[in-house]
Amino acid sequence: MSRNRKNAEPIRISGLSIIDIAEEGKGVGKADELVIFVDKAVPGDVVDIRVVKKKKNFAEAIIENVQTKSEYRVDPFCSHFGTCGGCKWQHMDYDAQLRFKQKNVEAALQRLAKIDTSAMEPILGSATNRYYRNKLEYTFSNKRWLNSTDMEFEAEGREMNALGFHVPLRFDKILDIEHCYLQAEPSNSLRLRVREYALKNDISFYDLRNHEGALRNLIIRTSSTGEVMVVVVFAYAEQEQINGLMEHLKVSFPEITALLYIENQKKNDTIFDQEVITYAGRGHIFEQMQVDNGLVKFKIGAKSFYQTNSDQAYELYKITKEFADFKGDELVYDLYTGAGTIANFVAGNVKQVVGIEYVPTAIEDAKFNSELNGINNTIFYAGDMKDILTGHFIAEHGKPDVVITDPPRAGMHTDVVERLLEMEAEKIVYVSCNAATQARDLALLKEKYDAVRIKPVDMFPHTQHVENVVLLKLRP
Repeated sequence: MSRNRKNAEPIRISGLSIIDIAEEGKGVGKADELVIFVDKAVPGDVVDIRVVKKKKNFAEAIIENVQTKSEYRVDPFCSHFGTCGGCKWQHMDYDAQLRFKQKNVEAALQRLAKIDTSAMEPILGSATNRYYRNKLEYTFSNKRWLNSTDMEFEAEGREMNALGFHVPLRFDKILDIEHCYLQAEPSNSLRLRVREYALKNDISFYDLRNHEGALRNLIIRTSSTGEVMVVVVFAYAEQEQINGLMEHLKVSFPEITALLYIENQKKNDTIFDQEVITYAGRGHIFEQMQVDNGLVKFKIGAKSFYQTNSDQAYELYKITKEFADFKGDELVYDLYTGAGTIANFVAGNVKQVVGIEYVPTAIEDAKFNSELNGINNTIFYAGDMKDILTGHFIAEHGKPDVVITDPPRAGMHTDVVERLLEMEAEKIVYVSCNAATQARDLALLKEKYDAVRIKPVDMFPHTQHVENVVLLKLRP
């Protein structure tokens, strides 16, 4: 190991063994008790590194040379890997990805919640690990991220417009994407055609710093039923430009089911408070899932929340229902119900489902989905969970036999956890996309509940993200 601080030279370490992988996806090594997080390192690698940031107890580094390749290391299949931050684990074998995801969930539950994980069930991998997403959002920018090849061209010869993804840690730099392996066709063809049309017709790409320009975002949603939604988000565009692009897409891609646009001139990209205008087709698409011996359909609008891996969402919901082990007469509370997907998925197996969600438009979708499927034993409420889930609410609707909770990454508010402890439902099925915050909540629920089943589910191959389902049972 060599550490040369003379003339502020960077710290370099030779022959560092990568022994683990962190939750954020970086390899972990140790040198003189200093924990080092190494970008794009794989457990089993032996690498020469350069430290780029050093704190008291840890450092961050990049690889300068791989002395010995890990048995888990594979060649990334995407040409954008390494610059695009979307698929940080593409350089690791998929079976190894699953192994480390399981290990990270297990570690979080043991460390933060002191839960016995000896009976933890094997992680359910995704049958498809390319083109598995049903939604992607691209960003237009007049400040394209330049790689070393781009820098060889004279400045006046460079194309600076881009349509793609944000470069990690750079809000104003967009990587121009040629091919993305996350969403199936016509996603790539649509993106490339929009970019081509905009450049040919001199439609300006958005300036993320100065908030100027016509084209801002492109959202593409697909469904297992073969339907396609395209949402073009404009900023400061003339109506003639809007009509020209939308008509071009309508003619070029007749398979588009819902062709929509939004004019967003706010300083942020959120569209939940924006009007969605239907240019052609319907204002929504439909998704469907097999439920027992039938199908349940879901309406998906431009603002709707729906799990982005449709096939794996079905597996996740099946596991949730299996863990709950319904008998048919249960009152179920579905917390953070979103568009009512889980609520409507399990409704046929229980007496009644009460769904709560803070986004009003999602609750409208949930109600519509129940009506669409002829489901009449669901009730939905919109509002902040900690404000709605009160003693009066429980007295009015009844004490639940089973609670299903699927909160955002931040987990549940402590007031909600306290309410769960007061309600004393016989079972709680906790679905989480963040094992750390789930573990934090489980530590509080241990006051009255035991974790009796645990099963991770991989929704996002080639990333560090993982879902986890835990069944809690009330102690006698």
